[in-house]
Amino acid sequence: MLEYVTQAAGFGFAAGNSPGSLMTFLISTTLSYGWRRGIMVVFSPLLTDAPIIIMMTFLLSGLPESIARGIQIAGGIYVLWLAWNGWLAWRKGETITEDVAEVVPASARATLIKAAGINLLNPNPYIFWSGVTGPILRDALHVSLWHGIGFLAAFYGVFVFVMTAYVLVFDRLRHVDPRVTRGLLLLSLIVLAVLGIQLILFG
Repeated sequence: MLEYVTQAAGFGFAAGNSPGSLMTFLISTTLSYGWRRGIMVVFSPLLTDAPIIIMMTFLLSGLPESIARGIQIAGGIYVLWLAWNGWLAWRKGETITEDVAEVVPASARATLIKAAGINLLNPNPYIFWSGVTGPILRDALHVSLWHGIGFLAAFYGVFVFVMTAYVLVFDRLRHVDPRVTRGLLLLSLIVLAVLGIQLILFG
């Protein structure tokens, strides 16, 4: 059991620290609306990963190239759409300070749906669970059901811990000079747009 838990913790730490569209969305959301909205992004994979894990780990041993490309292109378009809407709000000066966030709130439901959409259209979880953690999970389940549950619990426990730490850090940053917060938010939107373009090009 310890071997599987240790491996899962390592992969969870790596996944939580991996730069990507979900991480960038988490940062921009936290800077705009605070830790409560950021936490919604952190827990979104817990809602969307179950079908991905089942499909990639147990139904598809290898992801067809055509499907991977289609997911990448769709994910890139979705990420670009999010970046564009964030840019429009940034130009208007919306969602930069606590006072503005009170006037123009982003609902928790909308935040969760956007984060779930990013995760579902991101090819990384599909590739990750088909070729990296999926085989290890299958091995753990062959030993016993509890080994498999332990693997998943360790992976997501560490993943959520790391992502939550990022939320708390950027929530503190949003209370500094508004110009700094505005600059960080713009940077996160630029990174989000670049990631969207990369996904489309790779697809």
